[in-house]
Amino acid sequence: MAERILEVRNLKVSFDINAGEVQAVRGVDFHLDKAETLAIVGESGSGKSVTTKAIMRLLPTPPSRIKEGQILFDGKDLAKLSEKEMQKVRGRDISMIFQDPMTSLNPTMKIGKQVMEPLIKHQKLSKADAKARALDILHLVGLPNPEGRFNNYPHQFSGGQRIVIATALACDPKILIADEPTTALDVTIQAQILELMKDLQKKIDTSIIFITHDLGVVANVADRVAVMYGGQIVETGTVDEIFYNPKHPYTWGLLSSMPSLDTAQDTELRAIPGTPPDLIKPPVGDAFARRSEYALQIDFEQEPPWYQVSKTHFVKSWLMDPQAPEVELPEMVKLKQRDLPGQFDKPRQVEGVSF
Repeated sequence: MAERILEVRNLKVSFDINAGEVQAVRGVDFHLDKAETLAIVGESGSGKSVTTKAIMRLLPTPPSRIKEGQILFDGKDLAKLSEKEMQKVRGRDISMIFQDPMTSLNPTMKIGKQVMEPLIKHQKLSKADAKARALDILHLVGLPNPEGRFNNYPHQFSGGQRIVIATALACDPKILIADEPTTALDVTIQAQILELMKDLQKKIDTSIIFITHDLGVVANVADRVAVMYGGQIVETGTVDEIFYNPKHPYTWGLLSSMPSLDTAQDTELRAIPGTPPDLIKPPVGDAFARRSEYALQIDFEQEPPWYQVSKTHFVKSWLMDPQAPEVELPEMVKLKQRDLPGQFDKPRQVEGVSF
């Protein structure tokens, strides 16, 4: 059985603003195993980044607050640690690659010093030992001529992703959170960064939480996937289950909107209609119902429970209920399912699920 390294239970995070309480994360549950990559996917505003920043305790308080829930790591509940105690965790046990690498680097500090900083702070290395270790890490992430570029500044690099990854990995963290690290990169550099992260994971056994809205990236890096919408996880499963046997209408929408190499140039890309819900006043029932052509009457009245499709696949949708009518899946999803061998288990409702 895989070693459980992180468990998030019923996490609720709100922001108190003049207009009211923004319920950004509304009861999120998931786990992460050792050396595993979990992808959290969803459109902007679904709660992906807020969830992971809450794990790191990087959200400003106020206006944010963790209303409820547990973040269990290494025998501790991170939600209850003081700021001083969290400073011992950040950078040493849990590191983060932020969405825009260049804004997370100090433009006035040489890159070598930035990679050395966590080594001196957390591992108490001397400057000489920290420099030697920093050079090793820069070699590890594939930076050309690290000795010659050790005293360069961030603006002298194109993008800086390798520097940010090197800094995040300096102390061999148990968990690496990557918040859309390949956004706005061309496909060649994106492929290099993804391959780099997979290679590094094999070398140091780091567990990765990968945040993205790009399902193509998910297929390349993830072991399991959690689909988020409206501050909640609505479907979770292995990569194969999410891609080849998706069950939630929102997951269908994400997959249907993804172009393929076979898509004709004059084909109009499919988009999910409508806009994300207002989380100051979250809708009653299923938050996605107002944008879904598959919505049932009960979706507007009552929040759906979790249904189990397989040992690893769970869905929060009334369409999984035995009394629900059968619906026809989008053509793109049906084409993917057509090549699948075997039969899938009939879904059943489950209570008290711990993902």
